[in-house]
Amino acid sequence: MELRQLRYFVTVAEELHFGRAAERLHIAQPAVSQQVQRLERELKVQLLDRSPRRVRLTEAGQRFLPAARTVLAAAEQARAAVAELAEGRAEVLRLGTITGLGERLDAILDGLSDRLPRLQVELVSLTVRERLAQVSDGRLDAAFLRSPSPQQSPELEFLPAWDDPLVVALPARHPLARQDSVAPADLAALPLRLTERRNHPALVDLVLTACQRAGFEPIPAQTSASGTLQDILAAIGTATPMWSVVYAANARQMQNSRVVFRPFAPGLSLPIALAVRKGAAAPYLNLLRSLL
Repeated sequence: MELRQLRYFVTVAEELHFGRAAERLHIAQPAVSQQVQRLERELKVQLLDRSPRRVRLTEAGQRFLPAARTVLAAAEQARAAVAELAEGRAEVLRLGTITGLGERLDAILDGLSDRLPRLQVELVSLTVRERLAQVSDGRLDAAFLRSPSPQQSPELEFLPAWDDPLVVALPARHPLARQDSVAPADLAALPLRLTERRNHPALVDLVLTACQRAGFEPIPAQTSASGTLQDILAAIGTATPMWSVVYAANARQMQNSRVVFRPFAPGLSLPIALAVRKGAAAPYLNLLRSLL
C-alpha cells in the first residue's frame, strides 16, 4: 500500500468523479484509475462503485476513507516536523477562515502573536466542503464555519466559538431607516435581495424562516442574486427600495452613505464553530481553543 494510492483514493472519494480527481491531482485520469484499482486488489475489496454515469463509495470504501485520511495526515505531519527541524522554520498554523469575522479574527490573531511570537498563521479561504476536507486530511489545522453539521464529519470536533449576529441593510432614505431596530414583519412590503441558497443554506434558511414566522413570504428583488456584498449594497442604495442581511462585523467595516444597518428585533444570529480533528494535540491548537 502506497501513500500515493491513498491520496488518489481520497481525492476520488471527495470528488466522486475520476476526471475531477485527476484535475485536482494534476495527473492523467488513467493513472488515478490504475492506482485505485491496485489498492483495491491489495485490500481485496471494492472501494468504489463505478458506473458510466456516476461513482460512489461502497460500504468498504466508506469505512476505509477515514483511515486513509488519518494515514495521510500523519505522513504530512511527519514530513512537516522533519522539514521544520532541518530548516529551522517557525511553526505554522493553517487556519481556514470565513467572511465577516471582523474584529473577532483580529483579536484571535493578536492573542496568538502575543503568546507564540514565532508562530506563523496562514489564513486560507475555501468553500465549506473544501475546508472540512482539508481539516480531515491534515492540510488545515483548524477552520471556522457557520452553523456546523457534526453528523456530516464524524471525524471532526466542532468547538463552539460565538454567535454571529445579522443586521438589516436598508436604503438610508427609507422610513424604516429611522428606527433603532427592525422586526421581520416591518419588511413584508419590501423586496429581499439575498444570495442563492446553494451559496449559504444556513443563512438563507434562517432569514426565510424568520419571515415565515412573521407571517409573510419575502418578495424576491428583481435583480441578480450574484455579485459581491458591495454590489448588493450599491443596489440597495440606488435601485428600487429593497433590503438584505449583513453580518454585523461586516457592517461595522462598511462605509456607504446610501445604506444603513439596523439590528433585528428580536435578534437573528448564526453560530460559529472551530472545526479540528478529533484527538489533535499541539500547543498552538490548545491556545487557539482558549482564545475563542
